[in-house]
Amino acid sequence: MKTLIKLLKPLSFVPAIVMMYVIYSFSAQTGEESGQLSFKISYEIVEARDQLMNSGKNYDQLLFEADSIHYYVRKAAHMTEYFLLAISISFPLYVYGVRGIWLILLAGILSVGFAGVDEYHQSFVEARGPSVKDVLIDSCGAGLGILLVQAFCWSTLHTPKGRKKRRR
Repeated sequence: MKTLIKLLKPLSFVPAIVMMYVIYSFSAQTGEESGQLSFKISYEIVEARDQLMNSGKNYDQLLFEADSIHYYVRKAAHMTEYFLLAISISFPLYVYGVRGIWLILLAGILSVGFAGVDEYHQSFVEARGPSVKDVLIDSCGAGLGILLVQAFCWSTLHTPKGRKKRRR
């Protein structure tokens, strides 16, 4: 059983690698492709809200509302991507015994470092450019993911050391 665990342990990094590939793929889209995708999502959000609230808004009104939330949908997508990346980096580090502040620092450095490299990569993509603001937004998402993993692992896997109950 221990041999199997040792063989499978390195595979715990596969989700992080997949998430990095997904982020890189989104960043490789041209500005127009990326904008169309996020606008489509924005439109679907306002359309779903319209149907749920039974507002009966027309197409132009929905387009206007979608346009008004488009920026926030894009930034929420940034946060979500890096939230998931940080989780997929933090769990394997935890499996390898990285705990506490070292987990926060190492997962943070890897996540934020990838955010910086990804923004640099965007400078080579048509109609895209690097943005320090996006790195900060990505960092917020990563920080939330790291803290969630830290809290989850501590609360579910933490076994307090120290005093044992004495039998009298």
